[in-house]
Amino acid sequence: MSKDNFKLISEKIIDISKIEEFIFEIRNQNKKIVFSNGCFDIIHRGHVEYLAKASNFGDILIIGLNSDNSVRKLKGENRPVQDQNTRALILSAFSFIDFVIIFDQETPYELIKLIKPDFLVKGADYKPEEIVGYDILQNYGGQVKTIELVKGHSTTNIIGKFLK
Repeated sequence: MSKDNFKLISEKIIDISKIEEFIFEIRNQNKKIVFSNGCFDIIHRGHVEYLAKASNFGDILIIGLNSDNSVRKLKGENRPVQDQNTRALILSAFSFIDFVIIFDQETPYELIKLIKPDFLVKGADYKPEEIVGYDILQNYGGQVKTIELVKGHSTTNIIGKFLK
């Protein structure tokens, strides 16, 4: 019997309305949840290294993905370059990412409150106490971790090369 790889990766994209049942199941298995978020507009080496390292903190890596609407609010009318469904599918194709959840707010604050991850991970361009959700994790003993970014690899740099 052949497996359907497209179906396998598509099923990793879960609707925010179903997150509580997924989290309940994960918690029942005593697995540690790692959460990170971003726009991930043009996937590049920096994203891959950062997300692979983030996954090492626990058992399940959940990515909060900014919706097209929230990316426009954050980055401007010409963004995102790729639509949210494309970005979600690309992220879900990585073996170290377990779930992708699209959220419509400018920050993942409410999503973090729902998930209550054991680890919240962002790039080291942030101080832990500046990271959205820091206060939430502090309330229940979760940990905020930062990872050094890969210098010279950013979506802004990639787009900038084409605008010269």
